This record gives sequence, C-alpha cells and structure tokens, in this order.
Amino acid sequence: MKNTDKSYQQDTNAIRGGYQMTHENEHSEALFLTSSYVFDSAEMAAQSFSDEIQGNVYSRYTNPTVRSFEQRLAMLEEAERAVATSSGMAATLAVIMALLESGDHIVCSRDVFGSTRVMMDKYITKFGVEVSYVPLVNLSAWQNAVKANTKMFFCETPSNPLSEIADLEGLSQIAKKANSLLVVDNCFCTPVLQQPLKWGADIVVHSATKYIDGQGRALGGAVVGSAELMDQVLGFLRAAGPTMSPFNAWIFLKGLETLSLRMKAHSANASALALWLSQHPKVSKVFFAGLPDHPGHSLAKKQQSDFGAVVSFVVDGGRDAAWRVIDATQMLSLTANLGDAKTTIVHPATTTHGRLSPEALQEAGIQQGLIRIAVGLEDLEDIKNDIELGLSQL
Repeated sequence: MKNTDKSYQQDTNAIRGGYQMTHENEHSEALFLTSSYVFDSAEMAAQSFSDEIQGNVYSRYTNPTVRSFEQRLAMLEEAERAVATSSGMAATLAVIMALLESGDHIVCSRDVFGSTRVMMDKYITKFGVEVSYVPLVNLSAWQNAVKANTKMFFCETPSNPLSEIADLEGLSQIAKKANSLLVVDNCFCTPVLQQPLKWGADIVVHSATKYIDGQGRALGGAVVGSAELMDQVLGFLRAAGPTMSPFNAWIFLKGLETLSLRMKAHSANASALALWLSQHPKVSKVFFAGLPDHPGHSLAKKQQSDFGAVVSFVVDGGRDAAWRVIDATQMLSLTANLGDAKTTIVHPATTTHGRLSPEALQEAGIQQGLIRIAVGLEDLEDIKNDIELGLSQL
C-alpha cells in the first residue's frame, strides 16, 4: 500500500486522509458491517478488552470505517483526535457527560440550537450541573458569568439562526483564565470555512448530519480535540453507546471528499441571495455575516474563509406572514434540516427553537416574522424565484 501519512493540503486530506486499504486492494474505503471481532487467543481477547493492546473489540467503540472517518475529520480540523457519535446532539451530550460532574457550571451562549438549550435546561441540570446563558457577542457578559465552579464555555459560531459571530480568541482568553474548556459548535462552517482550535478553542463539536454529509442521508456527529480530552469522551461513548454506525461513517467519508467544493458553492449562493433579500421591499431585515452591515462581518472575515450558507430574514406581519411566505414556495424544502444540496426553508420560532419559552425566544432575538433559509446548490435564479413566490403573498 502506498504511503498515506504524508503531510498534504486540506483538500487532499478530505479525500485521502485516514484511508487504510485492506488486503483486497479496494479503491474506495471499505465498509465494515460487523458488530464484533474474532481474537486469535483468549489472552489476546483479554489484552484487547483491557486496552493492553490496540485493536478492534466491539463496533460500539472500535470499527475501522468509523475510525477512518474520525482520522480524516481530525486532519481537517488540525486536531489530535476525533470521536464519532450517533448525532450532533450526542456529540454535545458526550462532551458534557465525559468532562463535567455534579456541582460544575457551564456558561453557554443564549442563542444556541433549540435542542441544545432544552438538553441543558431539562436534563443536564438534573445531574447537578448549573447553566448560565449570556449573549454570544458580549465578552463582558461571559466574563461576568464566571463562577468559582465554572468548568466549560459552550457556543455556536455562526449562531443559529441569526448568524452572530463569537470572538473566539476573546472567549478563549476568558476561558483559560477561568480554567475552563471552550467548546465550539462548528456545524455551520465545517473545518473548510473555520477551524476553532486555531483560535483557542479546546473542543469542536459537529453535526455530521448537516454539511459533512451534504445530502440529508444520515445522522451523525463528532467531537474533536486533544487526545487527552478525546480519551475521556470515548470512555463515555464506550459505556453509554451513542456511537456512530459504520454505514453512516462510510457515507460521511464520501461527504468529506466533496466538502470543500460544496461549501464554496453554498457560500457563493448564500452571499448572492442575502444581497438580493437585503434589497427586497418586502424584507425588513436580513441576518447574514457576509453582508458588510452585519455587526459580525469583520470578525467573520478574520475567523472564517467564507460566510457559510444560512441566511435568515424578517418579514412584517409576524408568524402569519412568515407562514404565508413559506407555504407559497414551490421548490424549497420545508424542513428543519440544513447543510443539504437542496435549499431548505423553516420558521425557527415554531420548529427548531419551538420548545423555548417566549422569554427565551425574545432573549435569543428570534422573532415570529423570522424565516431561515439554508441555501443549497440549485441554480441561484431558481432559488430567488421560489422565494419571490412566497414574498408575493405579502
């Protein structure tokens, strides 16, 4: 087998990183659909289960296909190690369960994904972990929220759905002074557009379901960081079981091969669409960091290589007006998923963030007239024409 351990550029690593050919000399990565593995002797089995020797034990936590995906993603994030999970939410759960204990405190941005906030409020707090919420872009608020028991900062950047941008260097400095871990959800950007570890983050979490897959086919997630921290995350996964299936890992390996091309195309479509929406007479406000008047524009240019593909906008008339726009579109997919080749449209206040209280929605800046577009790869004019169908109802 040829050497695949050389130092290549990111686009090459996305295609060839973590690839280990078997004795069958296959060109595409092998898919290992097995639950367990056979040992040569009882002694070898005992050594494998006790981690005295490295090898495959049980596919809940050791599988060659999953391992290839983990190695490739770690390369793209320029991290020591990645650990794959069954979903993006499982990745967040694994980080918290593995690295925190009762009595600890999390400082979290208040505009995280709705399910993340529900998990924090309804379940994590049941185990004695305290959670405080702060505005993502207000560094003073993060600093003021620090307590003696603070152990973790958690944020998304860009945020969902308003595309607010966190100052990762600033957050990292505050977190380090507080002896806390900075965890960054990098779902919207992927490592192609942003590498949070370079800006001081300790851990990156992903929903591979989104852009890493790219076609809405499979659920998965990942946690990326130092080998020391990832050992602890894997320990939780080994015991609790929210791990990635080999088949889904194989799909994500294929997704990584085209990730760079897709993210550039997504971003180009989104930038053009955001500009068009900003000039539309029936749109009162557009949220997209690629627009020069966005408060986080300069910071996004610094931390990201492009602006991503999520564009949100507000129409006058509240929920009823937003629903009329959404229902009148003919091509866009009405679904809460994003990162798909197909453009999706959704009403965040009643779907992705629908379980938040009215007060939490207001704090997060999510209005009833807000519509989120995850811009896909269709022809831009077709996307615009379909949204125009919706806006014509106002």
